[in-house]
Amino acid sequence: MKIGAGSGSNDAVVLPRRRAPGEKAIHAALLKDSDTGGWLVLHSLGIADHVRQVEGEADFVVIVPDIGVLVIEVKSHQKIDCRPDGTWKLGNDVPTSRGPFQQAGESMHSLRNYLETKKVDLRSIPMLSAVWFTSIRARTMLPPSPEWHNWQVMDSEDLKAAPRAILRTLAAGTKHLNDKIKHFTYGGVGPNDEAAERIAGLLRPKFELATVAGDRRRTRQSQLITLVEEQFLALDAASENRGVLFSGPAGSGKTFLAQESASREIATGKHGRLLCFNRFLAKRLASELAGFEGLTVGTFHQELLRLAGLDRAPVHATPDFWSEELPERAMESLLEGGDRLAGDFLIIDEVQDIATEPYLDVLDLMVTGGLKEGRLLLFGDFERQSVFANESGRGRLRARAPYLSSYKLIQNCRNLPRIGYQVNLFSRLQPGYQQFRRLDDGVDPIFRQYQAGQDQSALLATAIRSLKSEGYELNEIVVLSPQRGGSTAVTTDDPWLRQILEPADGLPSRPGHVQYATIQSFKGLDSPAVVVTDLDQTIATGNFESLLYVGLTRATDRLIALIEATTLRAAIGGSA
Repeated sequence: MKIGAGSGSNDAVVLPRRRAPGEKAIHAALLKDSDTGGWLVLHSLGIADHVRQVEGEADFVVIVPDIGVLVIEVKSHQKIDCRPDGTWKLGNDVPTSRGPFQQAGESMHSLRNYLETKKVDLRSIPMLSAVWFTSIRARTMLPPSPEWHNWQVMDSEDLKAAPRAILRTLAAGTKHLNDKIKHFTYGGVGPNDEAAERIAGLLRPKFELATVAGDRRRTRQSQLITLVEEQFLALDAASENRGVLFSGPAGSGKTFLAQESASREIATGKHGRLLCFNRFLAKRLASELAGFEGLTVGTFHQELLRLAGLDRAPVHATPDFWSEELPERAMESLLEGGDRLAGDFLIIDEVQDIATEPYLDVLDLMVTGGLKEGRLLLFGDFERQSVFANESGRGRLRARAPYLSSYKLIQNCRNLPRIGYQVNLFSRLQPGYQQFRRLDDGVDPIFRQYQAGQDQSALLATAIRSLKSEGYELNEIVVLSPQRGGSTAVTTDDPWLRQILEPADGLPSRPGHVQYATIQSFKGLDSPAVVVTDLDQTIATGNFESLLYVGLTRATDRLIALIEATTLRAAIGGSA
């Protein structure tokens, strides 16, 4: 974000929703203060060329013209223990010898090294690092240590006057440099306005390239496409092959890649379809891809209804209508329309849920060249996400599209590692999540037991309040259930819950409200905080393991699950 560029007005980019509470607090403190005219603040910079690790991340880089550059490591933990043996215990994290001051220093040196390769003259520019402990009074609690300078410590009290704390740190750090480096401040220190803009401009494209794409809301025209290396390789595979089947577990970026692939196909002057199974996901995709001429976006069944000339499905439509009658009517329309109705390309997300013979017959007519030779980009999870009992879909696809290349996505781009590891445990994924794009924040998912038949309203209210107290807005929380009309969110009599809960519609929730939905309807979407209720395998409809897998993987940062006691024992026992 750029705060008060010259004029003193705030021209700031909204912080991505899925960030730790401490980072949100710093962002809010900087944004509301009027003493930040001309400052440049870069948030969550992924560092591809890290001095120690394969890659890293700087929480904040604050560039203050005519004063200096400060790289800030943020720690939101409420309990911090710096042990005599040199290890650090942060919250529930395992002890580590690589403390926060070392992390901050390594990030600063990584950025400094990169700027020097770009011929930025840093001789009179103070480039410093600090750690901001946003939940504790670290300046009085941390003992003196040769591992850090006192001026590198910022704490919860500093949130009351964030710009003043940053300027204090930069001033003390500049004095330290001047004491150590002869004539460092002679003639004044930088960067000037021009140098500040250049530093920000160099860092952002270089380092945002490595950040998580799902953490930013992209706009088609103004924002840089941000992908991880695996996704770049996947898009290369899409450009080099006529047809590709991309498979991967939840959170591996399939929907993002489907969306990006569609925009790239349209950019070449082609026309075609991007279809999925889930109506909420289709609504979100249609909103984000609105305005792309030549692109049809919707659910597979919406497209069948359109082709069949129906505004909506008949009242009380039977399963046979959806599985047999509707596909036949759509095929008749496609056969009559011929090439006029066939697209140049066909992109399907959630393909595992529609890979049945009648549906494949329709897909075969939707693209020029058919399934055998047409331009196909298919995305699916054939491990646990087929919640609609379509177990042999991959084999059917292979038979109908024999020249389809395969590309497997293995890196989790959505969930914090501790959520992914719990999914491995409960869903018995093989081999399961092994690589995570996001850095762990030390907070474990919570599983609350309840007895069969028990009203979960009190547990749900407590869960939402605990997330709210941690800093999550109500509209950042989603409540999911495998049940429809009988879910806790629908049947609760709790006055507060009835006031804040509202049914999901596929678009972001209103401020002050918590959306609820079935797990099935929320497939393909995610939320910063998720509470899953009614997890009882004796009353769940459909494939309970798949529902559990889908529900737990919707949470990007915080997960609370309300699970029936015997179901929990069975899940843990079965995974042992």
